[in-house]
Amino acid sequence: MRILLVLLLCLPGWANAEIYEWQDANGSKHFSDRPVVDAKKVDIKPGYDFYRVKTVYDGDTVVLEDGRKIRFLGINTPEVQHRDKQADAGGDEAKRWLTDQLKNTKVRLEVGTEKTDKYGRTLAHLFTEKKEHINLQLVAAGLAAVSIYPPDLHYVNELVKAQNQAEQAKLGIWGRPEYAVIPVASLTEAGRQGWTRLAGKVVNIRTTRKSIYLEFSDAFEARIESKWLDLFPNVNDYLGETIEVRGWLNKSKGHLSMLIRHPSAIKE
Repeated sequence: MRILLVLLLCLPGWANAEIYEWQDANGSKHFSDRPVVDAKKVDIKPGYDFYRVKTVYDGDTVVLEDGRKIRFLGINTPEVQHRDKQADAGGDEAKRWLTDQLKNTKVRLEVGTEKTDKYGRTLAHLFTEKKEHINLQLVAAGLAAVSIYPPDLHYVNELVKAQNQAEQAKLGIWGRPEYAVIPVASLTEAGRQGWTRLAGKVVNIRTTRKSIYLEFSDAFEARIESKWLDLFPNVNDYLGETIEVRGWLNKSKGHLSMLIRHPSAIKE
């Protein structure tokens, strides 16, 4: 009967169901998702597979002992030096923190809605054996910025709250001049490398079939994909307002743009 219980819990929907156990007149045990006379509820504790981290690649990417490369969901840390690219400010600090945090422990994964990215990396939230949420702790320490990629919306509220607190306290990247807000008016045609914070007044809103564009100037606009518009408040309310947008700049058709995937990348 214990084997039957394991099989039931492996079925979709049973992991969160209430399971009841009882004995018949012959002393045989039975399990069901419906209560019967003299049945007792079984306290189900889900099992987890834990893995040792073999390599810390940077502040938000690790390699497990089984060879899988894991990219942390919901966050972004500054880049470390690799090949001919210099480290971003705070990149080495985030890597050192993560390396220390993962010493002498194993981690379990909560894999995202989209299990891998275009590079083949597994997308996940990481938890230690002590139930420490590594993604969240990086944000709380100011070592990472929230970076949400719908449809993966797990722990969004917790991550945004932690970021707000770290930002107010000027922890980590929030106290570094390299990540200070840049006025849109000061942008040059060359743009800016890496994760960037820009602030300016939305002077026009343009709509196409696939996207909504918040136009700040002739040289810069922020783009929201229409398929994720339900995640945002009424975008028309941004018109005439001075807001901050956070992300990566792209150059297209002679001007700069920034893709905004989630409202957490906009600060009013």
